[in-house]
Formats: sequence, structure tokens, C-alpha cells
Amino acid sequence: MATVDTTTTQPRERILRAATALLAEGGRDAVSTRAVSAAAGVQAQTIYRHFGDMQGLLDEVAQRGYATYLAAKQAQDGDGDPVAQLRHGWDAHVAFGLANPALYRLLYTEPRPGRQFAVTGDAHQVLLRIVERVARDGRLRTGVEPAATMVHSAGMGVTLTLIAAQADGRLAQYEGLSENVREAVLGSVLAPAAGQDDDASRPGIAAHSAAVHAVALKSLIRDRVRTLTSGERTLLAEWLDRIAAEEDLARGDSGRDGARADPGTAGPGVGPARRQR
Repeated sequence: MATVDTTTTQPRERILRAATALLAEGGRDAVSTRAVSAAAGVQAQTIYRHFGDMQGLLDEVAQRGYATYLAAKQAQDGDGDPVAQLRHGWDAHVAFGLANPALYRLLYTEPRPGRQFAVTGDAHQVLLRIVERVARDGRLRTGVEPAATMVHSAGMGVTLTLIAAQADGRLAQYEGLSENVREAVLGSVLAPAAGQDDDASRPGIAAHSAAVHAVALKSLIRDRVRTLTSGERTLLAEWLDRIAAEEDLARGDSGRDGARADPGTAGPGVGPARRQR
């Protein structure tokens, strides 16, 4: 059973340490008022005085446990190859979940409207900024927000799958899963690097190139163009979204015609919804 030193630390710190240890040992259900009180050597009223209620205590535990991971993720938020940073960020996310399974479940599987994003939102903003740099480099085939959502959602699903396998002693059976899913997701949102796909005669290549440039231009003008009015920027963004969606149209036409698919655009469509014309 979790216990903490009740003689050398303040009550608030003892409560946090006790709750953290109980969470790691037994999961969310183990963090009860009675268990925390016993482990920290305090009365239940002391918990409520410092944290309001048990949910407030759990939120504080989550923030503290997330701090180290967040600091490492924010260190990525700078110069360097953004595609490499996406891969590194994915691997770090999965590693954090496997090292802290109970904390990860608390963060990502217990919806708390308004509060949940307050804890994980900074990490999501780092992801958005990295994906934004990918777009500015002309490597993104869909919008920044949809691409970031795909990466985050797939990474979370993989992490939860591996956490469950780890708990059952079957983690070795899932070797390579994270890398395979990561590359599949990145393959669906990333455009080939310059020089990797120069065969402009193949079906869909022209639309693909226009889509990538449209996404890049939208990202570049987001905060850097001051000569357009707000309404003009909105209209231009809508036009660029429609151009970006042309890749889906080209891919669909190629499929119906039985044409050979472009390997650089294989994968699920993730672009903006096509307009009815």
C-alpha cells in the first residue's frame, strides 16, 4: 500500500505524493478519500481544504505527472526538420504512456469538459506548430488542423492498445505496431519530399502538387499577410481549401478509371470535405 513520509513534508505535498503513488499502483479507482487520507496521514477535510474535492486532487496529480513530458515536448518546438520532429514526438508520446499507464488513462480516457484540454492543451499546441512548419515546407497534403488531429488520434489509439497489451503481458506480440501505424498516418498526410515524385505524367500528380502548394500558402499567409482585409483572407482561405480538396477528386477519378494509383498519395482521404457543385 502506498505510504509517504508524514514527518518531513507539508500536508499538501504528502497528499499529492500519496495520490500519485496510489494511482500508479492501482489506477484511478485506488485513489479514494480514505486511501489518500491513510497514506498521507491526514484527515479527509485536509484534502478538501487544499484541493476542493477528489477531482481537484486528480487534476493536480495529472498536471504534475504531465510536466516532465510537456517540458520535453516543448523542447522540440524550435528549428529542425519538422517531419523528423513529428516522428520523435509520436515515439515520445507512446513511451510516456507505457511508462505511466494509469496517469495516461487519467489524462486521455476520462473526459472532463474544459479541464482535460487545460492539462494536455499545451502539448497539442506544440503538435500544431510542428505540423504548421511541415505545411510551410510544402510537405503537407491536407490542412494543419486535420493532419494534427489524425496524428494525435492515431497516436492515442496505439498508446492505449499497447498499455492494455502491457498489462496483460502481451506487449512483445505488438512489436512494430507503433512504427507501422505512425508511418501509415504520416504517409496519408505528408507529401513526398522534393525530387521523390517527379513523374508529372501520372494521373493526379498535377492536382497533388497544386493541393500541397495550396496548403503551404494557406499556412504562410495565416499571420504574415497584412495587405488583405479579414474578409479577403477568409475568402482566399476558402479557395485554398477547395484547391487542396482537388487531390481527393483526382484520386477518386483515377480509381474509377482503373488508373494506376500514385504511391505518394495512397492512404485515406483526409482533406477538407468536397463541395457539391
